[in-house]
Amino acid sequence: MNQKEKKIITIVTAFALTFGVIPVANAMHIMEGYLPPKFCIAWGIICIPFLVSGYLSIKKTLSENHKSMTILAMAGAFIFVLSSLKIPSVTGSCSHMTGTGLAAILFGPTTVSILGIIVLIFQAILLAHGGLTTLGANTFSMAIAGPLVSYGIYKLCQNLKVNKHIGIFLAASIGDLFTYCVTSIQLALAYPSQSGGVAASTAKFLSVFAPTQVPLAVIEGILTVVIIMGLETYAKSELTGIGFLKKGEN
Repeated sequence: MNQKEKKIITIVTAFALTFGVIPVANAMHIMEGYLPPKFCIAWGIICIPFLVSGYLSIKKTLSENHKSMTILAMAGAFIFVLSSLKIPSVTGSCSHMTGTGLAAILFGPTTVSILGIIVLIFQAILLAHGGLTTLGANTFSMAIAGPLVSYGIYKLCQNLKVNKHIGIFLAASIGDLFTYCVTSIQLALAYPSQSGGVAASTAKFLSVFAPTQVPLAVIEGILTVVIIMGLETYAKSELTGIGFLKKGEN
């Protein structure tokens, strides 16, 4: 392990220790046993092709550049730390950042499906955060839908010649918000309102999450920009190796 890799590991470790990880049973992954069995099975099946694609993507990335393992591990740690932090909402629920935008920007959206499901399994088993029966639904919203939007926003900003760091901020923050939009739809499909159906129920769930999730999305966008700026300083060769930076680019 060279000095740059040691610096990256030190930064990630310090970040995790600073924020800490607090076990909670009511944080904003859909909790164990909350969804009816048919929805648990359906979301799990939908996730399968994305997980297969993610596995193949990671295998290809590591075979082409072994040094990318350090950045990949850091991105996974970033997801674990941010998505484990419960922030109580004024509406009685709670929210958390997702952290998936960073990995989506660096490695593409399919890679995040594998990182995300690993994080979700650890959180369900060790932190009572989310659940195994709801693993498919949580994986789809946090590790598939959100990262797809983050990646799409980042590439759109690149094509429009938007400042790179502004594009990263928008990608991470909008991807975070989209995750909660998908979660709201998942909950609404399982529990539609009697007086308005799925649409009314979706609006209700969104109104519960919005007061805390909007500022959290902004914070996540800022944190993602800061992390990438740090990597551009201390891990430029690794970012070049995974294709995020071109040779000679600052």
